[in-house]
Order: sequence, then C-alpha cells, then structure tokens
Amino acid sequence: MNHPHLTRRALLTGAAATVIGYNTTTRTWATTHDTPTGRISPAPTLQGTLTTAPATRAAFAQDFGRLTTTTPHAVLNPAGAQDIATIINYANRHNLKVAMNGQSGTGNDLESHSNYGQAGAPGGISINARALNRIHTITPTNATVDTGVTWAQLTDAALAQGLTPPCLTDYLHLSIGGTISVGGIGSTVHKHGLQADTVEAIEIVTGNGRILTATPTHNTDLFHAALAGAGQFGIITRATLKLIPAPQNARVFTLYYNDLTTFLTDQQTLLNDGRFPSQVGEILIQPNNQPPRYKIEAVAHYNGTTPPNPTPLLTGLNPNPNETTITDTTYREYTYRADTFADTIKNLGYWNAPKPWLSLFLPATQTKTFLTETLPQLTPDDIGQGLLLCYPFHTDKLTHPYAITPGEPTAYLFDLLTFPHPDTNPTPALTRNRNLYNRATQLGAKRYLVGAIPHMTPTDWQTHYGPQWTNLTTTKNQHDPHHTLTPNQNIFP
Repeated sequence: MNHPHLTRRALLTGAAATVIGYNTTTRTWATTHDTPTGRISPAPTLQGTLTTAPATRAAFAQDFGRLTTTTPHAVLNPAGAQDIATIINYANRHNLKVAMNGQSGTGNDLESHSNYGQAGAPGGISINARALNRIHTITPTNATVDTGVTWAQLTDAALAQGLTPPCLTDYLHLSIGGTISVGGIGSTVHKHGLQADTVEAIEIVTGNGRILTATPTHNTDLFHAALAGAGQFGIITRATLKLIPAPQNARVFTLYYNDLTTFLTDQQTLLNDGRFPSQVGEILIQPNNQPPRYKIEAVAHYNGTTPPNPTPLLTGLNPNPNETTITDTTYREYTYRADTFADTIKNLGYWNAPKPWLSLFLPATQTKTFLTETLPQLTPDDIGQGLLLCYPFHTDKLTHPYAITPGEPTAYLFDLLTFPHPDTNPTPALTRNRNLYNRATQLGAKRYLVGAIPHMTPTDWQTHYGPQWTNLTTTKNQHDPHHTLTPNQNIFP
C-alpha cells in the first residue's frame, strides 16, 4: 500500500548500457555503447526510472487478450505525476506515443487487462501504473488513491474500516485507473452506475503535459471527459472515490431458466423494483445443439446472523421449479468470488491463451432479437472455460458523456468472456466478433471499450460516439493536441 521510496534522479538504463538520450535521426534510444550518429536529445531528468531493457519491454508488449503484440521503446516507472508530465512533454517533442499500463493481476502474473492491445504503446513509452501504488486517505465517505492501486487493495483497506466501494468489477485485481478510464462495470451497475460514476475528483496529466485537478465543479469538462474517456485526454494519476458502509454478509440466490423470455422478464422485474443490490444474468450454452439455459445470480446483503427471508425476495419471479439455490457467505468472500475461477483457469492452462472477448451494450427493446439470432451461432467450444453474461441496467446511471449507451432508458450488457481451448486459432472468433458487432449496431447497440473488435474504422468510431463525436474531437485537440496518448484504442488515426 505504501509508495516505493524514489528520491534520487534515476538513470535511464538499457539491458547492458546507460541510455544517454533519444536519437531523433534513427528514432531509437542512444546508449553509451553506441557510436553516436545523428542528433541525440538528452534523456529527461526523472525521479523514477525509464528502462529499455528487452525483458521489461516484452512484459509490456502483451496484454490479457493475447491477441496482439505492441512492444514499447521504453517503460517508465514514475515516482509521481511530475515524471509522467516530463515524459509526455519529452514524447511530444519527439513524436513518441505514451500509454498507461495497469499491469493487473497478482504476484508476478502481471499484464495489462486490456483485451485487444488498447493499453499498448507500440514504438512509444509505456507507463507502469503499479509504480503509483499508495492509498493516501480513507474517510467514512471516500478514499483517495494513486491509480495504480488495485480494487482488491482498496477493497481490503476499506473493509478494515467497515466500508466498501459501491461498484466492483467481478475480478478485483485490476488497476483503479484502468477501469475508471474505460468505465468499470460490475453487478451493482443498476444501483451505482459504472466505477467511473463513483469518482469524486481526479488528478490528471493531460496530453499537453499539464498536471491538473478536476472535479464536478472544477475543470468540469475535463473531469467528465477523462472518466470513461479511454485515456484520450490525459493519464489519471490519483482519484478520490466514493465509499459506502460495507455489509457483513451476502445471501446469494441462483435462479435457472429454460426460456429466454422468462429470463429477460424476471431480470427486468428485478431491475425495476431494485430489490437486490447485486444482479447478474448468465447464458449457459449447451452441447449437442441443445437450447441454451439461463441463470440469474441475485445477492441480498445483511448484517449479523439472521439472513433475509427469501419469500418476499423471490415473489413475482418464475424460475424453474425446484432448481433455485440459496447460499450464504461473507461479503468479502462474495466480492472475491472470481479468484477461485481465475485459479482454475490458470491451472487448466487457459489464462495465457488468446481470449477474443466481446462486450456490448444492447438496447433493451432489441435484446431478445439479438440473442435469438446470436445464441444459435455459439457452441460450448466458443465459450471454452469462460462465460457469457447478460444483464440490464438503467442508462441514466452512467453520468459521463463518453460512456456511450444505446438511446433507450434500459440497456443490457452482453459480455462474451470466452476462454477458448489452448491452441485454438482466434481468427474465426475475431471474425465472429466483428459480425456480431455489425449486427448489434444495426439494432442500436454500442460497444463497451474493452474486448476485441477488429478493423474498427474512423467511420465506426464516429458512429459509436454519434452526437458526442464533435465534442470528443474538440476535447482531444484541446488536451492532447499532438495525439500522444493511448494510441491503440485507434479512435483517432
């Protein structure tokens, strides 16, 4: 939880030689082993470290999706926001690209949790978010943290004081900066919106090298643009996040369905009356061309030893008779439920295989149509050891303009989190993703800015952002005029 002590001016080091600067003629780093040719721009003064070591660069070249390779020229381990500002200004002078990399995961198993190279900086400079790892304060209502802190670290620190973030992703070992930059969705989105919607203030280094504080009342436009803004305007280095009282326990209701209409109807019922603070839907693809099954996992929270009565919580729902299960667990155990899943995937050898995920926001009025067309195309082998989530939320819970949702009051997350069998060729799955995306957008859907959708064109992005495209472009040119930041989202050519 404490920040590494970095007070000296660190050397810019390569594998076997000290780097003296950037060769603007050859567009490579110049070291003490080189015979200088061309113009050398001296290395910037930093409190942290910047390395060109091949092993470090290779570690930042792959992400969770394992579908692309985006090797940076160098990796910055910043001591703070000033180092990032220094590097961005240096990059602007030399036409280099820069992107923050969350290095999510546990132990030594760290990598960007983007799925299609979105956090990459090919030929540029990757910034290691894990170097910014301090929790500064926790109060009864909020926490201020460096954005390299993971949600797991913040959750445990908050729980120690009887508090919790209101919105958590299923997998907690993700950097806070990474998720709030794309949104951050979880099972409480219907109550609290995205993780980005729980942010009260940010410190951000813009693409023109300025260190700014932004809140709903100060630098307001930048605040709303940066949150769920895909890293296009600045690198968020610190955030103040809402906290709420944490319950002690969770009662988990698992409901099964054989019928799509009933599954969607019951999900809409739960959304409308809000009886559960946590709600997730899952579609279970069956073998041998059998029709899918469906599952709702709804969670009620409670304190003490007396769990809530299930009868009123299940009234008006129509799951399969005699298949409903009820399980009691601690709140912390439930929030960490994905860890067991992740350990299993790793032990089976699926974790490091290519993972062509697809995440969409479907308009509620078209969700049944999309699912009816799509589900027959999916087989258990397409899912592998993964899962397909599908659950609703009210779109007005998403408060930042670049968290784009369909133009309806209710949308469904369609989250195809595939873990295909190792050695599976991902190309057909990427083609499938593109085709599903094309059909979904015909029905009014929008993409969530993770997942793997190949061949996104400028027209695709303009269509995605719709009326926000002009504002997006204006804000980009204001805060990142050289288009230095996060190039691999490919929003701007």
